[in-house]
Amino acid sequence: MINNQTLARPYAKAAFEHASAAGQTEAWSGMLNLAAVAVEVPEVAELLKNPRTTSESKVKTVVQLLGNDVDEAFRNFVATLGEHDRLAVLPTIRELFEDLKAQAEKTLDVEVQTAYELSTAQLQTLAAALSKRLDRTVNPQQVVNPALIGGVVIRAGDVVVDGSVRGKLSQLAESLKS
Repeated sequence: MINNQTLARPYAKAAFEHASAAGQTEAWSGMLNLAAVAVEVPEVAELLKNPRTTSESKVKTVVQLLGNDVDEAFRNFVATLGEHDRLAVLPTIRELFEDLKAQAEKTLDVEVQTAYELSTAQLQTLAAALSKRLDRTVNPQQVVNPALIGGVVIRAGDVVVDGSVRGKLSQLAESLKS
């Protein structure tokens, strides 16, 4: 069985290429977000799963939900998804689109876990250091986790840097066991 990532990838790429060429990546980001939220509504999700409902009916319902908040090109995109029975993968298309947008803009969302809340100046200093190291604009999201005891754990995409006291104690315990 094909997973949603595989189904959504070509649509996300096509949407991003179209939006970039038209200079409308922010607008398409908003429209994709709206459409993804719409198809996640339980009643709409059930309608999309119903094999008795025609593709045209599914597309018409989704387009009506979106109303005047989307342009003609986006309506055509939704119609194409409907023709190929791919409306349910809109949330995955949105995620992949946002990833492509972040890559193009050279931005990265970074989760910063700390034992105590950092000041704005500390967070900005950390973000500047990470931006320099990762060669991207970093958007730090701070999460307070008292279990860390002290230090920081940074998650930037696939990279995890554990500089916490808890992490150091765990490493020490592992080395003592072996």
